[in-house]
Amino acid sequence: MNRRRHDGIDPVARSRARRRALQAVYAWQLSGTRVDEVIAQFAHEQAHEVADLVYFEDLVRGVDKHCDELDAALAPFLDRDIDQVDPIERAVLRIAAYELRRRPDVPYRVVLNEAIETVKRFGAEHGHTYVNGVLDHAAAAWRPVEVQAPRAK
Repeated sequence: MNRRRHDGIDPVARSRARRRALQAVYAWQLSGTRVDEVIAQFAHEQAHEVADLVYFEDLVRGVDKHCDELDAALAPFLDRDIDQVDPIERAVLRIAAYELRRRPDVPYRVVLNEAIETVKRFGAEHGHTYVNGVLDHAAAAWRPVEVQAPRAK
């Protein structure tokens, strides 16, 4: 069965890439290890699972490269300093912020849904509620035209 869409993107492989990116960004945040080393470690593991390796690497490198910008952009939507946010939720917020700000090819609804589902899987019991609230406000500010557009039926 072919899961690829007309644009060649495999949504299941992308979801797996996001989950792996979460694990890699989480490890990078906690260890301070160079991002190249973290990517190499997780890319090796991904080779055994169908995932979008290019997208995985883009997410991890993007968060690393733009971390200060992403944190500053998220700050108005947080109720505490980014360093005080749970590490899983922080990693998810950074990845989602990167996608919302630097990947306009990914619909904001996809970004939000993937972030929420990832936090439900890996985060604290009610972490998804916090992430959802932050990202709803961020998406409205960063992608107002897309957010306000009527949904296709």
